[in-house]
Amino acid sequence: MSDVVIRCEGLSKQYRIGAKQEPYRTLRDSLANAAIAPFRMFTRNGNGSNGNGRDTIWALKDVSFEVKRGEVVGIIGRNGAGKSTLLKILSRITEPTEGRAMLKGRIAALLEVGTGFNPELTGRENIYLNAAILGMKKAEIDRKFDEIVAFAEVEKFIDTPVKHYSSGMHLRLGFAVAAHLEPEILVVDEVLAVGDAEFQKKCLGKMGDVAKQGRTILFVSHNMGAIQALCSQTVLLNHGALEHLGPTPEVVTAYLQMGRSGCLVGGLRMEKEDPRFQVVSVSWGPVGTNGQTAECIAGSSAEFGVTICAHETIPNMKLGVLLSDPQTGALVAGIWSQEREGKLLTLDAGRNVVRLVLPELSLRPSYLDVTVHVVEHTRGIKAIVQVSDPFVVLPSSPLEASDGTRTWLGAARLIPQIETRH
Repeated sequence: MSDVVIRCEGLSKQYRIGAKQEPYRTLRDSLANAAIAPFRMFTRNGNGSNGNGRDTIWALKDVSFEVKRGEVVGIIGRNGAGKSTLLKILSRITEPTEGRAMLKGRIAALLEVGTGFNPELTGRENIYLNAAILGMKKAEIDRKFDEIVAFAEVEKFIDTPVKHYSSGMHLRLGFAVAAHLEPEILVVDEVLAVGDAEFQKKCLGKMGDVAKQGRTILFVSHNMGAIQALCSQTVLLNHGALEHLGPTPEVVTAYLQMGRSGCLVGGLRMEKEDPRFQVVSVSWGPVGTNGQTAECIAGSSAEFGVTICAHETIPNMKLGVLLSDPQTGALVAGIWSQEREGKLLTLDAGRNVVRLVLPELSLRPSYLDVTVHVVEHTRGIKAIVQVSDPFVVLPSSPLEASDGTRTWLGAARLIPQIETRH
């Protein structure tokens, strides 16, 4: 029990919606509002009951979990799932409506870019102000000042008022202060999306270093590659409730499958069909896995296998496997069955297996949606199949690639032709 540093028991948070918060009211306004309040409640709720009608919303509802010392825990979910509300409760920014949260140790929270910065003060002055707010003593700030400035990359502007800083400079400075606080618990919300790719790498690397030192991290992100690379356990929130808690790969898979209804047997959903044939299975993995779906390693070769049952012989066909970002829908890789000579496929009556070999998986670690397109050369697309399981790209090493750079941010480049076997 002593290893538990965060314990949430039945956490719930209710907000009132539609109520306008005015900066000040006269005594007459207050008396008038008090007089009409019962009637307003009756109008909103349809009865005069306990106020839990349409004018309130539960941002969190009965959330319970524990985090042990030294764990890196991801918190994921769609927009509005309650992630930021949970972090605000844990950071003591707001109080829960029901339940309680117990924390052991000093906590540092990076929830918004430049929170606590005074725009009229310089970067130097804001480091001392923000660090003091977060609980650092002056001697500690003095000792780490140069390291904070170097990490934030604002040396030239350290004596310039931060009102002249860009949003990226605000972010770098805010993260640098919070990350160098050496807290027992570090809470990071989805603020890294504001930074450029190099700064994201640096932040993720810093969080990895903090985790190695035995400190606890709660990390909210929509970047499944970063969640996968950093977090051993992940919490999935859905409409304010705890949907899933467990090993990161299982929880991320459950998250990516949320909202995918109508999947047929085998995890396939037919978005467009052709009566002459049917895609019956799709699998992938390292070359030589013989149809067993498995994760692939960044930089290695991957093989896709698509099984099609045709009712007749169909010439002049080509097949594509498209990989896309589950958050934005953007295409990140396209793999087609045409060889460099432009040869098309002929689907024979019966069972056909088309294997697409990608020699080098030029994808950064991520979770990607898989869609299969079967196209007749002269008539366009004939079938589109959505696969329910995500295509998982793992890092080439737990924290960094072979060249020493951290490459788990989930971006990719479009890959054209590949080898085909039919």
